[in-house]
Amino acid sequence: MSRMHRNIKPPALRRHNRFRLLFQLLAAAFFNGYVQGFFKGRIFTGKTKLICVPVLNCYACPGALGACPVGAMQAVAGSRHRFSFFVLGTLMLFGTVCGRLLCGFLCPFGMIQDLLYRIPLPKLHVPRRADQLLRYLKYAVLLIFVLLMPVLTADGPLSAGDPWFCKYICPAGTLEGGIPLLLKNESLRQAAGFLFSWKCAVLLAVIIGAVFVSRMFCRYLCPLGAIYALFNRFALYQMHLDRERCTGCGKCDAVCPMALDVRQEITGGECIRCGACKAVCPAKAIGSGMHLPDTGENHADPENT
Repeated sequence: MSRMHRNIKPPALRRHNRFRLLFQLLAAAFFNGYVQGFFKGRIFTGKTKLICVPVLNCYACPGALGACPVGAMQAVAGSRHRFSFFVLGTLMLFGTVCGRLLCGFLCPFGMIQDLLYRIPLPKLHVPRRADQLLRYLKYAVLLIFVLLMPVLTADGPLSAGDPWFCKYICPAGTLEGGIPLLLKNESLRQAAGFLFSWKCAVLLAVIIGAVFVSRMFCRYLCPLGAIYALFNRFALYQMHLDRERCTGCGKCDAVCPMALDVRQEITGGECIRCGACKAVCPAKAIGSGMHLPDTGENHADPENT
């Protein structure tokens, strides 16, 4: 079952989308600011590569200035240390403060999916029951491919296991790292074999999926999204619904990129805090901002735009 993509959007939503896209572009440029790497076909190896960025951004991207937290988790899990309090602390810090706001505003691969969904083709409506079940896949990806397989495939306590998610699944790594490096390095192109072809097939499948299903990778497969989803309900930054003002018009549901029942799930783990619902709410019943969980008070003002 499909529905046509509608290009006609309320002016407030168009302004909000332009603002969010600008924010996403600036974040992508900041995380991948080593421009020389794209021309030289080499990755940046400076000291900032010891620091994890808070979003899915491939370590092997020629412009990447920091490490991807998912890749870092696998590298540590597959080593003799098995656990990194630094990586965990970084994720907990960003998760506790921002939750999935990072997915909505800072993630470069999230931005790419947003742009792909703008292609004016019929869109696929995933039945709600199937959609809800498929969302659990990202937790399986996190548990199996990020945490367990690097440990289980290590040859011994002093050896490193394969980074399974990065090596066999991650489409962001193929797009940001694999393809740019192969384009600039003939030796890498000659060495590319079945594994690279497999990764390109995964990337192509995700790209096609993102054209027809909004934020398909974020919804169903992203292990970092799964981590931040665990913090979303308790993060300091929250979306807020004033139920007394809400008229039940359903305009918020129609624009939600994660296909949520906004009135029921606005504080849940799947909301990426993109603010589209807030932009279209005619009753200004939706607000956003920091709140203090220990007082139970929400300091977001629905009047704010």
